[in-house]
Amino acid sequence: MVSRKATALIAGALVLASAPVFAQEALLVTNVGPEGEAIYIEDGVVVDLDGRDMSPFEGKTVDAGGAYATPGLIDMHVHVWGEAELSAYLAHGVTTVRNMSGMPFHLAMAEQIKAGTLEGPNLFTSGPILNSPGPNAQINHVMVSSAEEARAAVRAQHEAGYTRVKLYSNLTGEAFAAALEEARALGMAVTGHPVEGAREEGIPLERDFLVPISQTLAAHFETIEHTESLAFHGLRSQLDREAGEALVDEIVASGSVVTPTLVAHRNLVRVAQSDGAYALRPGVELLNPVIQTTEAENIAAWASRDPADERARAEFYSWMTGVMHSAGVPLVAGSDAGIFTNIPGDALLDELELLVEAGLTPSEAIAAATTTAAQVLDEDGRLGCMEAGCVADIVFTACDPRAYISCLRHPVALLRAGRWYDEAGLATLREQAAQHDVERIVEDLVSGMDAQGTPLDPAMLGM
Repeated sequence: MVSRKATALIAGALVLASAPVFAQEALLVTNVGPEGEAIYIEDGVVVDLDGRDMSPFEGKTVDAGGAYATPGLIDMHVHVWGEAELSAYLAHGVTTVRNMSGMPFHLAMAEQIKAGTLEGPNLFTSGPILNSPGPNAQINHVMVSSAEEARAAVRAQHEAGYTRVKLYSNLTGEAFAAALEEARALGMAVTGHPVEGAREEGIPLERDFLVPISQTLAAHFETIEHTESLAFHGLRSQLDREAGEALVDEIVASGSVVTPTLVAHRNLVRVAQSDGAYALRPGVELLNPVIQTTEAENIAAWASRDPADERARAEFYSWMTGVMHSAGVPLVAGSDAGIFTNIPGDALLDELELLVEAGLTPSEAIAAATTTAAQVLDEDGRLGCMEAGCVADIVFTACDPRAYISCLRHPVALLRAGRWYDEAGLATLREQAAQHDVERIVEDLVSGMDAQGTPLDPAMLGM
């Protein structure tokens, strides 16, 4: 239960600075947490976690009013389509994202954010998704089937400036092996779905996938995406707990890191259970309107489905995620935000609550979105932390999320690279997050698709 003090803080009892403080200005945040600690920041980096002895201090001082400090959250699986979404992430305490379907505008965004000319979370991105023709192929995928095509696609991404490759379900075995080898030779990280190969007749219910799950596990991906995809491939879509435990043993032995994205499937179930009403809930105005136009048919299809079978699958994916955690599989938090009805920022908070439901403690769920995620990104000691030398990305909450994970839903302040946002600043971010530049979004998508060799008619976006 949340304390009366926390409730009062949520109601606005904090007296905080009224304007953002930029990273170039030294900042002292006092009265942090129940112990009244202080955080001293210079040039956007934490210098001292307990700066109570900094007086006299000539920089800017803000009073956190006893709010709890948590490292800024890292969402390891998002789909960014426009600048407005960047504000949505910050408004929810998400200070780093890994975009999983890259286009040239993502590289430009990342550089602008790094330079401080664009307000947003740290942005890491894969290149365009590599896939082969099949039932999971999508219009934004780059299609490769042969080894030669796969190698050329990976080289093109490297030359364009991408540092990680995302592989998808229907990739052929030949293309998979070649893409993996080329990426390793170029020093690129590889992430994605378990690779299945062509989905021939009878697969998976009557016979196994052409590319066995063992090949993905042996590939040492940066992360394997989706508990749902692991269960579909590794268990041939059967909800068999004994087989699931054996699969988890294989995952443990491989040393693989998994991004469960439980919220992605759970939101499908919620749409089905509500006959589509869940897709119209408050907050969906933060979803990109152009992408929502393309998702309308999919949402309508799920709204008409019987949710009974999918509820059972959701329970299985939660169980399997808990088993992976208990067995020692490193888990990182990702939301698949930006597609279907997964709201940027808010979906990660859903995911953390689902991880707790699956058996993680609140502290362990937070670690999946901070320290573990930073380690996977090779950013430990810089992101997902609050010690000296860490980027000053910190979310402040009225109650302790390590006791109650839902406390993260009530941020009262945020530091992003030393820039201070009070409650009014967070409210401004939420307002900005709903102001989508549709013309710019379409322009970026069309030019991005053209750059990856898959030209797009704007009419396909409903524009």
